[in-house]
Amino acid sequence: MSFDLTAYMTELARAVDLALGRFLPAESEPPETLHRAMRYSVFAGGKRLRPVLVVAGAEAVGGRPDDVMPTACAVEMIHTYSLIHDDLPAMDNDDFRRGMPTNHKVFGEALAILAGDALLTLAFRLLADNVTAASAGSRLHDVLVEISDAAGSPGMVGGQVADIECEGKPADAEIVDYIHTHKTAALIRASIRAGAILSGATPAQLDALGVVGNALGLAFQIMDDILDVTATSEELGKTAGKDQAQQKATYPAVHGIEVSRRRAQALVAEAHAALAPFGPRSRPLRELGTFMIERRA
Repeated sequence: MSFDLTAYMTELARAVDLALGRFLPAESEPPETLHRAMRYSVFAGGKRLRPVLVVAGAEAVGGRPDDVMPTACAVEMIHTYSLIHDDLPAMDNDDFRRGMPTNHKVFGEALAILAGDALLTLAFRLLADNVTAASAGSRLHDVLVEISDAAGSPGMVGGQVADIECEGKPADAEIVDYIHTHKTAALIRASIRAGAILSGATPAQLDALGVVGNALGLAFQIMDDILDVTATSEELGKTAGKDQAQQKATYPAVHGIEVSRRRAQALVAEAHAALAPFGPRSRPLRELGTFMIERRA
């Protein structure tokens, strides 16, 4: 049976955007500037990959999109907050994101920091509100632990620190794997597993989806590294070539482009193998894995 990934992602992205519009404070609600800044970055575009992965993780174990939508939106808010802060002059100092001026270029550095902070804290409110769909407090607890670890110092924040500390220094394969696994793969893994947890996944299913998430998350970041070298700024919607200019620890810098590409392909194959026991319900996750290594932006 054929599966239209583009239609699947488009439909889910539309549903996520509608839900985000409901969950985010209106621009007219005080403090208006803060809420404009929050909505500016959330609705600046993007593939909504992480919330789509929340839904795909739920569907792989028989769950429904509506039952995990607050968590899907929470993950997107966490991702957006990280991008706002990542673009700041103290971090990557980027002027464009998704083809638009970055948050601090529009609202100033102070508001950008506060908009990121507000998105992060609102995300955890949404996670708490998903308890009704979860129907069990233990599931909510497990999701909160999963996402907190992925977003905090054991995950994304810790990876960002390692990334900053390695700038301009010789990098080896071990540190690059550490940065990518923590900075990017952790939240992708948590997205898949969170949807599955809320949908009643078994421990064995969660273990398998952890393998899937780690593999797809690392493959996604490897392709990001490659695209930073091979794509244009117009294609990426952000400044191309920044990794090399800032002497970042990346896969192409350590392994070269072709070896990096083969590694990404091997990781997606690993994810596909781990999905075999889930049968047809894992088709979206399988196709999303293929998409990650074939994308051009």
